[in-house]
Amino acid sequence: MSTTEPEPAPDVSAFTCVRCGLTVSALDPDGGPRDHCPSCLSSRHVVDRTDEGASRCGGRMAPISVAVPRGGAWLLIHRCTLCDEMSGSAVATDDNHLVLMRIAVRPLADPPFPLDLFGEV
Repeated sequence: MSTTEPEPAPDVSAFTCVRCGLTVSALDPDGGPRDHCPSCLSSRHVVDRTDEGASRCGGRMAPISVAVPRGGAWLLIHRCTLCDEMSGSAVATDDNHLVLMRIAVRPLADPPFPLDLFGEV
């Protein structure tokens, strides 16, 4: 009788950032799952929901905005560079604060209208 050892499960305790190459823990400091790099805030588009089920896109999810729902916790909004799908993920306590603020104030730094209009109001 032959016994076979089960294959070891793949190590999912860390991943490599698709943008900056940093090795990132799969858990945030609070013990929750992490889906983006705390340094550059990029992630990988792993699951693409379609009518046929789930498929792997594999594109880089670029951080494009920050949203603050009524609860007050910040959400990081990502857009896939391949398929343009958008998703949100919770901001972790160790995420790069400078990059978060740069993303949050981007609409104020480059508004869709001329700032000279404020002088006329």
